[in-house]
Amino acid sequence: MSGTRKSSHGAERLDAMAVVAAGRDFAELALSEAGLFWNEFRPEEGGCRLYHWHNGHAQLVTPPEISVRSRVYEYGGGSFCAGPDALFFVNERDQQLYRQPLTKQAAPVLLSAGGYHYGGLAYHRGQVLAVEECPGQPYPSHRLVAFEGASGERSVLAEGADFYAAATLSPAGDRLAWVEWSRPELPWTRTRLMCAQRERNGKWSRPTCIAGQEEAESLQQPRFDAQGRLGCLSDRNGYWQPWAEQASGWAPLPAEPGDHAAAPWQLGPATWHPLGEGGFIATWFSEGYGHLGERRAGRGLREYGNGFSRFRSLCADDTHVYAIAASPVRPASVVAVDRASGELQVLAGAEPLLPAEQISQPRPFSYPSGDGQAHGFFYPAASDAMQAPLLVFIHGGPTSATYPVLDPRIQFWCQRGFAVADLNYRGSSGYGRDYRMALHQRWGVVDVEDAGNAVTWLRDQGWVRSQRAFIRGSSAGGYTTLCALAMLDTFSGGASLYGVSDPKALALETHKFEADYLDWLIGDPARDAQRYAERTPLIHAERIQVPVIFFQGELDTVVVPEQTAAMVASLEAKGIPVQAHYYPQERHGFRLASNLAHALECEWAFYDSL
Repeated sequence: MSGTRKSSHGAERLDAMAVVAAGRDFAELALSEAGLFWNEFRPEEGGCRLYHWHNGHAQLVTPPEISVRSRVYEYGGGSFCAGPDALFFVNERDQQLYRQPLTKQAAPVLLSAGGYHYGGLAYHRGQVLAVEECPGQPYPSHRLVAFEGASGERSVLAEGADFYAAATLSPAGDRLAWVEWSRPELPWTRTRLMCAQRERNGKWSRPTCIAGQEEAESLQQPRFDAQGRLGCLSDRNGYWQPWAEQASGWAPLPAEPGDHAAAPWQLGPATWHPLGEGGFIATWFSEGYGHLGERRAGRGLREYGNGFSRFRSLCADDTHVYAIAASPVRPASVVAVDRASGELQVLAGAEPLLPAEQISQPRPFSYPSGDGQAHGFFYPAASDAMQAPLLVFIHGGPTSATYPVLDPRIQFWCQRGFAVADLNYRGSSGYGRDYRMALHQRWGVVDVEDAGNAVTWLRDQGWVRSQRAFIRGSSAGGYTTLCALAMLDTFSGGASLYGVSDPKALALETHKFEADYLDWLIGDPARDAQRYAERTPLIHAERIQVPVIFFQGELDTVVVPEQTAAMVASLEAKGIPVQAHYYPQERHGFRLASNLAHALECEWAFYDSL
């Protein structure tokens, strides 16, 4: 296999560049009369491009020099949609909306103008619905707009709220629904489901709030079924599950217990699809594992995709369900599932990195921590598992999650004699609203507690016996890492990849989407100054008594390089072994393959030297 070497016991061993090259991923799917389309990222190309599944082959649709990616709300999403004879996409370079005819070798046509940015695209009968971002100070403004796909004529659908998402039209075009929310709320704490009727003059009526006005609930992914009945995912009953209009009012549909979506960090997620008469296709989580199934009135539940453990970007036609899927032994792939037979076909995706028997597979575990239970996935080392040092992965977000799917980075560490604990600490999504809300005002406390208790539990269970444990995380995960190194004596060292060391400084510099996030996670920087001081790694750098390695992009505007430099200088002044690597071309989250590989090799060499 390319990018692998034989280890001393004959097994394939991945090198850093192979790990990076295996980072091929898929962002979104779209389905139209013209077929299936997807947005694909290939590390060696450094951009996202659109492909069309046609006659059993994937064909590149957009010009190679164009990368399709939205940056609305900084995290983007909904970067393209599909019509019967054209695609509509956001060009990463200028954030403008383009029309890409499906005729051979046709050039993209600019639809938007005026310097606004776009995301959350959806197509309906010749129109493209979008979230429009207008630059401003101190923050941009947002609204919902519609573009005529042929002429580019633009109209405003809704404005006045702080944030918008998921605009959708009924099949007849007479009802418009969307999700909106206002500061200081976040899309996973409280949102509103809005709906407007089309009047005889073609204009939209004053919108009414269908849900979220009185209940503290998070709503996402509104959808109309073929009969024009509106449905949506709501966490009112503890999990994001399908609700719909019924004769008796707004009510839940029969569904599996568990979240049917992750936290909506990006625009355009698609994790359920209504079928009518209360039926739907959906994916949901159970003990961290993703499931895919179809539920129809009077027929119960039929599950699909056995062997896969995460599904996203669902779409469906009369015969198939399409999704981006991954499993513990297979990287992200575009799959088609025959709804009659259940047969699954992989349409696109990288081949498995290694033979299945050489892949360290996840073992879910739950353990007591603080006032509740925390969760994670344990990956044993490839050899000498009981004596292997433990490497704890802390995901970013922090209201995000990790999944039991093939992660080339984890395999890199397992092959080099490390056991890995990939944690979904309290505050992660995928385990219900209460679990997700556990981080409220307690960031830097419960996540740190869960990291330390995971190590203790794994040792008590005999899953690891080594006294060497390391911790690593990027962005918000880097913050938890630095807090854990300062507040616990559990770890022998750690790595912070563009991690937050001064949350108060971050609150002053962050973007609109997260402008109130630090208030939710810790508190008001002025009123709760003492709390910030207690949870700021930079202030407590003297408590860190173990080596730390840092990786930082010099163009990062989220965690500015000065934060990392100050943390490094403080540790150096105390005589703590420290390394720092700065990358001139990188922003928040590394993208260049050479830099990703360099960081991975440096981190391994760092731990190996301790």
